[in-house]
Amino acid sequence: MNITQIPVGYLEANCYILEKDGKILIIDPGDDYDKIKQKIQNKKIIKILITHHHQDHIGAINYFDNNLILQNPKEQIYTFKPFTFEVINTPGHTLDSKTYYFKDNDIMFTGDFLFKGTIGRTDMPSGSMLDMQNSLDKIKKYPNSTKIYPGHGPLTNLKYEKETNYFLK
Repeated sequence: MNITQIPVGYLEANCYILEKDGKILIIDPGDDYDKIKQKIQNKKIIKILITHHHQDHIGAINYFDNNLILQNPKEQIYTFKPFTFEVINTPGHTLDSKTYYFKDNDIMFTGDFLFKGTIGRTDMPSGSMLDMQNSLDKIKKYPNSTKIYPGHGPLTNLKYEKETNYFLK
């Protein structure tokens, strides 16, 4: 699987384009449709995943077919060939925060829940430090080797976060 990270919009939210077997899965189509479309070109989009509904992560959503969006995903494993992933409810930054775990590739897309060296804000509407701590406890159970693709900033991995991130200790 090929993963392209595209910082979009004035907050430089990370939009991710996953490509496998000529098919595309988009995570967080933030506020820069032209930049996203340029990377996708004419390849077939099979699904769009949203980590949470803040504008910097969904700003370009209306440019895409609404049927492509995975609406209100439950905490379970999904397959949209050729992609298989687990949805993990990770409230804290927002009540609707989701993390997407691709076990076969040992990668996780965390949105604004978990960043390199820190966590997302919990002081905005529907944010909760108690929910955040419960979500962090849930994520600690995944393999240390798991690569973290956050909603902003650089990549990290779970081992590094467990060792250095104050909130995961």
